Amino acid sequence: MAESLPWIEGKHAQNPNCCEGSSNSQLSQLQRDRLVLQLAELVVRARKVPDAFNEIAPRILSLLGCDFLRFSLHDPGQDCMITQYWTSQESGDFDAFAIDECISGWVWKQQEGCTIPDVDKEKRFPVCTQELRKHGVRSYSMLPLTSGTRRFGALGIGKKVAGGLNPDDSEFFERLTFLVSLALENREAHQFSEERRNQLQGLVAIAQELTSSLELDHLLLVIVTNLRKIRNCRYAIVSLLEEDKKSLRVHAADWAPGLGPLSKDARLDILQTDTTARRAIEARVATIWSGDDLDRMGTPDAKEIHDAGIQSVCNVPLICGTEVLGSLNLGSLEKRAFTSTDAGYLQRAANLIAASLRNAKAYRELGQFRDRLTHEKRYLEGEIRNEMRWDEIVGRSRALKCVLDNAAIVAATDSTVLITGETGTGKERVARAIHAMSRRKERSFIKLNCAAIPTGLLESELFGHEKGAFTGAVSQKIGRLELADKGTLFLDEIGEIAPELQPKLLRVLQDQEFERLGGTRTIRVDARLIAATNRDLASAVDEGQFRSDLFYRLHVFPVHLPALRDRSEDIPELVQHFVEKSSARLGRRVSSVPKEALDAMIQWTWPGNIRELENFIERSVILSNGPVLRAPLAELRQEIARQRTGSDGTLRDRERDHIIEVLRQTRGLLSGPRGAAARLGLKRTTLQYKLQKLGISRTEYLD
Repeated sequence: MAESLPWIEGKHAQNPNCCEGSSNSQLSQLQRDRLVLQLAELVVRARKVPDAFNEIAPRILSLLGCDFLRFSLHDPGQDCMITQYWTSQESGDFDAFAIDECISGWVWKQQEGCTIPDVDKEKRFPVCTQELRKHGVRSYSMLPLTSGTRRFGALGIGKKVAGGLNPDDSEFFERLTFLVSLALENREAHQFSEERRNQLQGLVAIAQELTSSLELDHLLLVIVTNLRKIRNCRYAIVSLLEEDKKSLRVHAADWAPGLGPLSKDARLDILQTDTTARRAIEARVATIWSGDDLDRMGTPDAKEIHDAGIQSVCNVPLICGTEVLGSLNLGSLEKRAFTSTDAGYLQRAANLIAASLRNAKAYRELGQFRDRLTHEKRYLEGEIRNEMRWDEIVGRSRALKCVLDNAAIVAATDSTVLITGETGTGKERVARAIHAMSRRKERSFIKLNCAAIPTGLLESELFGHEKGAFTGAVSQKIGRLELADKGTLFLDEIGEIAPELQPKLLRVLQDQEFERLGGTRTIRVDARLIAATNRDLASAVDEGQFRSDLFYRLHVFPVHLPALRDRSEDIPELVQHFVEKSSARLGRRVSSVPKEALDAMIQWTWPGNIRELENFIERSVILSNGPVLRAPLAELRQEIARQRTGSDGTLRDRERDHIIEVLRQTRGLLSGPRGAAARLGLKRTTLQYKLQKLGISRTEYLD
């Protein structure tokens, strides 16, 4: 303090008690005015007024011929009076007194001066008068410290003799309290200026972060860290509403160590859970809560916050335009830590954050849309190459007509469809027909063969994954389910899906939501599911290989496709169709089919169904040199003859046919729980021996 007051010179600087022994009334007016100016400059320059009294208290006591000086300020946080005293020999520590129990509290509250001519006769303030007697004070005077409309506290002066101050001393004391009030106002203005500067710097820092990054998680973490530093809060949390507007999820949090009860990534159902954040969102204005408010609220959320020692909470809604995105939540260990001014500042910060969140969300959705378009483009290009058309369902049999009628009925709904039938009966074609007749026909038809993808990759292929979810996940991947949003997802060979993935698929069917592999954000989709299988799922449920609840979710509208042998009247039309298709693709001009070839094809049972028939016709077109189809009838006649004979060779041939059919169903997989050996009840080595003995080659069961 001495270094900041170079103007204190002469005998007053060297001997602060130079006036002792002289009566105040005998001081010339010039000396009194000079001392007032010195005191004024000392008080006004001081940033901490109580510290300044360490310098000026001896001069005041000497000038007024008094023995005791008390400085009191009202503390709005604790709603009490904080006081400190000085005597000619010592200065006391800070004490806190209830407003209704002390003289300074009465003076501050009533805004009136209080004079006690004789402390021994005063009965109103027993606690204070007892302390005054302890210091030998007999008379005491106190005036309010007030500037304009701002009430700061009170200043008191006491003597060891009864009677109090004379008129001249009272006038000087009033001038002194006025100067101290100006100093307090100056200090408050300086503090307000510092706070405003810090707030503006904080807003600038937040704005810089908002404009420099569109990564939501990084953005939110930087925001809450800056806010907690600016307001010196115990914690700062950003909670965002989920897309359904029914739940609130913590997306970023920053708090001081030791605040155990609060948890990151928490999720609250705001329709059922009464929280301080919910009330701010519903009111669409910043709300401030004290510790007593949290106690009265009595909800688990409020109790959790209060038990952590939080005494003040401020919840600010994140509003962008007319939409509420979530809330900004701050907590402090101090009572009444947040004011209406703070709420206004935080609301401005929240508005900036909300606008940035909307931009970040739009950026993220744009990126997802771009990725989805890329995936859809690749997928559709593959579809075009495969030349898959749903309207290539050929046949007029009663069995096929029944299937198509059921497909048309269910196509008008969004119900889940389970298509069953043997391998090669055209399950995918029927699924495409259902999609093409539905209201989703303008959106994507996404297919996934569950048996063609290893179990370890099936989850990623179906649900997608985040960058770094596993070794090799160098970028984010959009899953087939997400690509099928607003469209149709076709899961072929659904019976082959691994047991560990079945609960996750069940959740999609129930709630239409999922998380990517390695992700935490819940993604909602509106996808219609069509599943297909050549397995008996009911038996798989009985054997514990397939979840019963998933089976019932899939079995909403079953459609069974008949085997080709059960609709042999469709074979002539199918043969003609495949001849035209293969001829066009292979550059041949086959236009007619001999009757004996057609009769042989009608008599054959076609265990591979339509796919086997199509492959046979393609082979026949390749062998044809002219306009007449040259079918390898020897193959069919030999198989038909084996069916009709009853010799021992028939049993061997049937065993051979059965093994080939199982190998076709397992796509050549021999070992494992889903392999052909397990289905046949054989060891893998035994099955390999039978393949060699029966002369079964890979070309007979792999298309």
